[in-house]
Amino acid sequence: MEVMYTESVSQVSQDADVARLQKEYPDAVVDVSTAADGAVVRLAREQVVDVCHYLKNQCGYDQLMDVCGVDLSEYPGHDADAARFDVVYHLLSVRCNKRLRLKVAVAERQWVDSVAEVWPTANWFERETFEMFGVIFNCHPDLRRLLTDYGFNGHPLRKDFPVTGHSELFFDETQWRCVYRPNQVKNREITPKTWPGVDRG
Repeated sequence: MEVMYTESVSQVSQDADVARLQKEYPDAVVDVSTAADGAVVRLAREQVVDVCHYLKNQCGYDQLMDVCGVDLSEYPGHDADAARFDVVYHLLSVRCNKRLRLKVAVAERQWVDSVAEVWPTANWFERETFEMFGVIFNCHPDLRRLLTDYGFNGHPLRKDFPVTGHSELFFDETQWRCVYRPNQVKNREITPKTWPGVDRG
């Protein structure tokens, strides 16, 4: 019973934070929805840093747990003219035991301001999102690749990136070194794509 009480208090506190945010930044809050694990606030791209400062300093979200990207280009019902990516921020307040998820829509050639000045841990999270999806974070202190090689081409978590990649690495006996060449492996899809809530019930 104690755990249920804690969760209900946390939910009330989270709802109060969302209401305060809507009142303080009415132009920044585009939409509010509820997921299985709590509230989801969709923000205007231009005001994400101001909102994050407010959530940290006034609402107690002292930890940024993750920043990730979502490529919506092949999602059922996605409008081709709409922003291709969502940048998703997962916030945590340790003191108040509450979580909040923020989403920002970003088109393919748009940028979003870095929140590394708010939470320094955003540095590597944003680098990974830049590398995997190609989302550019403005004013980032060190925006470069983190997981792939220096000469890597493309962004591996984009839906149009082939599963086998564009190139392969092999050891060249004549040059006595590792070199890249175009990938010779044929990409074959043996498992059809499924979408939760769309074609799986």
